[in-house]
Amino acid sequence: MKLSISKDELQKGLARIQSIVEKRNTMPILANVLLNANENELELAATDLEVGIRGLHPAEVETPGSVTVSAKKLFEIVRELPDEPVLIESTDDAYLQIRCARAKFTLAGNSAEEYPTLPSFSSEKTSPVQAILLAEMIDRTMYAASADETRYSLNGVFFELNPDTDKSRMVATDGHRLAIVERNLGTNLEALSQGVIIPRKGLAELKRLLDEEDSDEFEIGFEGNSGLVKKGGVTLVMRLIEGEFPNYRQVIPKETTIHLTLPVEGLSRMLRRVALLSAERSRAVKLELSDGTLALSSNNPDLGDAHEEIDIDYAGEPLSVAFNARYLMDALAACKAKEVRLSFRDSTSPALIVPTDDDDTQAVVMPMRV
Repeated sequence: MKLSISKDELQKGLARIQSIVEKRNTMPILANVLLNANENELELAATDLEVGIRGLHPAEVETPGSVTVSAKKLFEIVRELPDEPVLIESTDDAYLQIRCARAKFTLAGNSAEEYPTLPSFSSEKTSPVQAILLAEMIDRTMYAASADETRYSLNGVFFELNPDTDKSRMVATDGHRLAIVERNLGTNLEALSQGVIIPRKGLAELKRLLDEEDSDEFEIGFEGNSGLVKKGGVTLVMRLIEGEFPNYRQVIPKETTIHLTLPVEGLSRMLRRVALLSAERSRAVKLELSDGTLALSSNNPDLGDAHEEIDIDYAGEPLSVAFNARYLMDALAACKAKEVRLSFRDSTSPALIVPTDDDDTQAVVMPMRV
């Protein structure tokens, strides 16, 4: 392999894969990046067997070939190079030589034959989606996905087609809270009629792709236990979570009798202040409703207590209910709204949080006993 490529193009491609390469050393080669030169482009690929990415980058290829070397070390080298074309050449014993201006590096590598192959899809299995809508759906749900590896089916976001509205729906829950969002992606992918569970890491990498400056429209598809997203010359593949997502619909409150319209920024600031003296483990904050007032309070026997009030439009019976402050703040932040409706039935029922300008975004937070 022998080629020349711009420093910026190479650095961009290597930066994109840094969060994917395996760092735990379970398989040393997974810490590597695969470089594959062919015709007028250089392919950079990385995988941890759960998530993989490949990108095609324009290059002047003199001799086709492939090799795999440390992704972290190659990125560190390229990042420090001057803004000049980078000359890359592999040797017969899998070493990689990097030259730029008067700098020269030699990296030990491995044969490309040892590197795992990434799955590929036919174009009939994919459908176009708008990047801005997909990114919004991820933002409004991923925070609620479980990080508990013993609850494997909750370690991701459930992605399905709502047959009642023909909109695409994402759902995430960790058993203590639930996040739901629907958007009209215009996709008719068959796999979504049954629903798929996209892992947290795959979603995080997808979000990074969606946030890139030149992102507009993507191709997305699902086949077997794999998901694929394609944008221009960049392809992201991920292994889907196999298992059954719980029946989340039964958690959504159906009969709420108390409805409060609250400012997101003001309520978030109150929660942050009051939570400073909440119990370290539970982060419990009590919400107390009385005529025209909502009071937030917390208590920590080792530190003290906090109390703050806000005027609201409420004329019902006095009520007290407690929630994990962090869960409420996460839900409010994900709503991306100026105002929300906070609804619940009594002191033991979950709270339903819905932006006043977007009924297709919902969050549910389970109450606590204090």
